[in-house]
Amino acid sequence: MTKYLISFPSEAMVLTEEEFPFVVADSHAVIEEAKAAGVYVFGGGIDEQVDPVLVSADGSVAPEIYPGSRLKGGFTVLELPTRDDAVEWSRKIAVACRCAQELREFMYDPAS
Repeated sequence: MTKYLISFPSEAMVLTEEEFPFVVADSHAVIEEAKAAGVYVFGGGIDEQVDPVLVSADGSVAPEIYPGSRLKGGFTVLELPTRDDAVEWSRKIAVACRCAQELREFMYDPAS
């Protein structure tokens, strides 16, 4: 089976304060469904209150990131048999989160 990254940048989720608790409940319900189906690997949101750093090959740490890097928002990793299944789960998450989701496929690595 293949692992898929389903994600959205934080600015894609435009909600009112009244909508937010419903989105939390709906998105948690989809995650529980994925867990029950045995396809859930990992998920969460990037803590944007904590600044990222760049750790170099020599072990040095710098308060910067790669130019153009934009990793923020929320993501879910699912392990699924087909891309069509991944699209369907992406749709469920998009409906729950009230925003479009990016779908990416991890390359196969026999060591992982």
